Amino acid sequence: MSMILSASVIRVRDGLPLSASTDYEQSTGMQECRKYFKMLSRKLAQLPDRCTLKTGRYNINFISSLGVSYMMLCTENYPNVLAFSFLDELQKEFITTYNMMTTSTAVRPYCFIEFDNFIQRTKQRYNNPRSLSTKINLSDMQMEIKLRPPYQISMCELGSANGVTSAFSVDCKGAGKISSAHQRLQPATLSGIVAFILSLLCGALNLIRGFHAIESLLQSDGEDFNYIIAFFLGTAACLYQCYLLVYYTGWRNVKSFLTFGLICLCNMYLYELRNLWQLFFHVTVGAFVTLQIWLRQAQGKAPDYDV
Repeated sequence: MSMILSASVIRVRDGLPLSASTDYEQSTGMQECRKYFKMLSRKLAQLPDRCTLKTGRYNINFISSLGVSYMMLCTENYPNVLAFSFLDELQKEFITTYNMMTTSTAVRPYCFIEFDNFIQRTKQRYNNPRSLSTKINLSDMQMEIKLRPPYQISMCELGSANGVTSAFSVDCKGAGKISSAHQRLQPATLSGIVAFILSLLCGALNLIRGFHAIESLLQSDGEDFNYIIAFFLGTAACLYQCYLLVYYTGWRNVKSFLTFGLICLCNMYLYELRNLWQLFFHVTVGAFVTLQIWLRQAQGKAPDYDV
């Protein structure tokens, strides 16, 4: 029988549980899924805003919005469109009932436990689809899921629960590489945005000078072909710094220092074609962007709340 079993409301920033169902079963499978709830709550800040985790007999679905995540557990054959429509209703009601200031300053777990009354009523409706009066909205949700399907979280990406490895995660080598592609960085600051623009500017200047060097080489034999390589390497280094500033990758800080080193080497080679102010500008911008990459780290690990 397909049905919704439980639901939780969790703060994304630190995994603090704000509300949850109070009538979940105590079976072994359900207890294992509760561990997955806890593990997911620690990783919410690093995951996309709509995800699904398949654990065999059960699925865990969640959506995140405005710093709050709405998570539910259902049987594996429960329709996706109903699952995410259920979460959408929880989200709308929670946002209407509680303001962002209240949720962001909460310090006690389950401080909005009274929201469970709405969770129970909505769960009963969705466990009896014939009683639903939102079939028009379901078609909208179905189209939205088709256009932007939920991200499928793998067991290897999730890891193990309190040292108890799931039977589904057989070989998790390289799991860190999988999750790093979806890890979120801290919000961009004004200095980070300025660094991004300056790096693009330096890349554009190098690109323009590179094309001019090609024209000079075609018109006469006096231009050194190595200058062209240096200009285009400088362009690539600036663009790669922009990429590192925006996206999280493995060995990100090391890559940023190596890229800055390449910028310095290119400018050292081009010292005959640039004055001191131009060299100073390019090297300073490279150093500034490297600093911003180092300062903008991945969002930190959440505390271990008992979800």
